[in-house]
Amino acid sequence: MRLLLCCSELGLGHVSRLISLGRRLEQRGHELFFFSGGRAYELLAEEFRNVGRVTPVSWYENAYGILTSASLLNMFLPLPLFNMERGQFEIKNSNAYETIHRYYDLRENIRRIAPDVLVADGDINALRLAGRWNIAAVYVENLIRPSYGFSSLLSPGERFIERYYRVCRKVVIPDNPPPYTVSEYSIGDIGHMGIADRTEYVGAFFDTTPVVGKQGHIFVPISGPVGTRSRLLKILQPVLEKVESKVIISLGTPGKRASARIGNCELHTWLTAQERAEAMCNAKFVIFSGGHATCFETIKYGKPCICIPTQPEQLGNAAKLESMNCGIVAKNRKQIQGAVNKLETNLDRYTKNAEALSRFSGRYNGLGRAVEIIEAVLDS
Repeated sequence: MRLLLCCSELGLGHVSRLISLGRRLEQRGHELFFFSGGRAYELLAEEFRNVGRVTPVSWYENAYGILTSASLLNMFLPLPLFNMERGQFEIKNSNAYETIHRYYDLRENIRRIAPDVLVADGDINALRLAGRWNIAAVYVENLIRPSYGFSSLLSPGERFIERYYRVCRKVVIPDNPPPYTVSEYSIGDIGHMGIADRTEYVGAFFDTTPVVGKQGHIFVPISGPVGTRSRLLKILQPVLEKVESKVIISLGTPGKRASARIGNCELHTWLTAQERAEAMCNAKFVIFSGGHATCFETIKYGKPCICIPTQPEQLGNAAKLESMNCGIVAKNRKQIQGAVNKLETNLDRYTKNAEALSRFSGRYNGLGRAVEIIEAVLDS
């Protein structure tokens, strides 16, 4: 069968899921065509043959994370933006401009490919086109009607977009079922939206079978745009240099690998997947920004965490982990210091809760179930 798969570029979680899903579907003998923009396109092109580039759609984001007020303006107006990676000012096109161009990029390719099923991970434009061309669609997302940390000014836009969910055959949420849904505050009330009958919580898209490790160090995987990474390191380093425990920090900088030691802190520009897994497995607790994929890494290894959110979705994930007594939310240096002290003092209690969540999450094979759903749509 011919499948068209596309994803949003708002964070790399979308493309990571799509790559995993694509590999599994390719193994099942399906003919696949992929579309995305920006870094997501580059990552897809490294993995698959039939990959097309479309106009990326992005928030207005700088070293302090997503700027809500600027993002609202940027919906309709182009704004100047300093590109930290290139070290220069640029003009960021409005979201309206980006959305229109992306729509027509996708429309041209959908008509040419004529897929049997369209699979979209966070890409609303693709859903809109699936509805228009009467193509069976499966939507993968853990951010549907966000409320925690999101401006109420975005609510009308959310309600407008929700009509496209109703044209899907299935909505796949790559998270635990309630009440242990990590992204609960970003999903919202699916019953109120009228999509409960077609929505399924399938679990994470990677193996969450619980793994028990040691408690030898604090692990700090830093991710995000270069400015965000730099800001997080500046906030964290003065705190971590004072703790007695060994600290392993991954700076999330791909390319040339380098390592250094500053006091008790071991800094690495980049860790391989195996090195990262070992660092996570043998940590006492993990400090990160609250991204959905990393949340489930900490859950797999039963590790408590401290979350330092840089955007609203991460804040929602962090708040839910905190409500389950598996983590602590910290927003500044003082709060981080307090959170480190609290976890060091109450490590057994937090670890017990994190391990209980790990056992629950390990029951689900999200990737396998998502493939079953897609193939069922093909056969229906």
